[in-house]
Amino acid sequence: MARDTTDLTPISSIEDLTAHIRAGEKPASQFRIGTEHEKFPFYREDLSPVPYEGERGIEKLLTGMQAITGWEPIVDADRIIGLAGPDGQGAISLEPGGQFELSGAPLATLHETCVESNRHLADVRAVAKDLGIGFLGLGASPSWTLAETPRMPKSRYAIMERYMPQVGTRGLDMMFRTTTIQVNLDFSSEADMARKMRVGMRLQPIATALFANSPFTEGRPNGLVSWRSEVWKDVDNQRSGLLPFAFEAGFGYRDYVDWALDVPMYFVTRGGRYNQATDVTFRQFMDGALTGRIEDPEPTLGDWTNHLSTLFPDVRLKRFLEMRGADGGPWRRICALPAFWVGLLYDEATLAAAEAMTADWSFEEVQALRDGVPEKGFATPFRDGRVLDLAREAVALSRKGLAARALLNEDGDDESHFLAPLEEALARGTTSAEELVRLYETQWERSMARVFDHLAF
Repeated sequence: MARDTTDLTPISSIEDLTAHIRAGEKPASQFRIGTEHEKFPFYREDLSPVPYEGERGIEKLLTGMQAITGWEPIVDADRIIGLAGPDGQGAISLEPGGQFELSGAPLATLHETCVESNRHLADVRAVAKDLGIGFLGLGASPSWTLAETPRMPKSRYAIMERYMPQVGTRGLDMMFRTTTIQVNLDFSSEADMARKMRVGMRLQPIATALFANSPFTEGRPNGLVSWRSEVWKDVDNQRSGLLPFAFEAGFGYRDYVDWALDVPMYFVTRGGRYNQATDVTFRQFMDGALTGRIEDPEPTLGDWTNHLSTLFPDVRLKRFLEMRGADGGPWRRICALPAFWVGLLYDEATLAAAEAMTADWSFEEVQALRDGVPEKGFATPFRDGRVLDLAREAVALSRKGLAARALLNEDGDDESHFLAPLEEALARGTTSAEELVRLYETQWERSMARVFDHLAF
């Protein structure tokens, strides 16, 4: 999240909250792709994490990126914490442990998305080189303990850090030691949103297996293919995971709004100050619970927008849908993640086929997949088969959907070639994480430095 929202429009009813989400609807001809990816900065000489302060810290990295891009600085308590592109065209932000994130612009094609990511990585490398900083494409920091991981000076993160241990055992690991790639996608109507939400929820564990890339913790293999996804099993289950009501035939905007209303808030911003509100749900906020505690205690659409950004279901609904199940990874996977979901959800025939593939998957079955994939990956059982079988079917459908879009680059290639790293993993029958552990145990002679070398941008 690059910047919290300021929208002083007052809220008069729950319908205002539903209408806010409904306003995201757009015709299919205007569908866009917004790709986000995070990466770990580290010092190349000793593989240690990069703090915010100092002559070679993340603050210097951000000011260097500002000089290259010309983007507007985002400031929290007089400290630069990110950059905003012109007219909402992308942003750079910091995750709690210094993970460096690009929130990409809404773009029409995957070709543009990949160009954007490559341009960003080139800019980052140019600034980081003189600072002795590298960047790691992995879903979890492989070497550093939680205590060794730096803290970024963002006010919302200080509130989260205090609150997380009260609601789960792994929230701080999630905040400080994991990264993701995600894609933000559009919907044309409430019915279209519901279809994409259901398919997205059911296939999210399959995406987790396809992008499993966090097999190391504190300098050694952790026995998992996606440590990041294992962490998410006990972060804050009031606001994360699968949503049972999304599996129901009548699911719509109001169902999501009613759920979001009863999730505790993190904060309310007033006058540039973050006021902790973790003891209050948004529904209670609307009923006056913060009267006397903050100035201007009546909720606004800015408050609602910020609250929606603090919910972490596997598919998150705002004015678009966010697919949130993948580990962070190397540059080819930055392009592969949006390709997987665009192929499945942006072509009508393929979306119908994905619906048919998953229509009878129960909530309980998908929950079992979600619970099993972090350890077993492609070998996770499902009915008479394995996740590997489901992943092959899903990627084949995605390829058809991308081919049907028939959007070509200057070389005449359609968007389906971005699926190549997933198809390579499926051909091997092993996840990226398993391949990393194999290399670590054999060719790399258990050297963590070789892991960094292999996955550095």
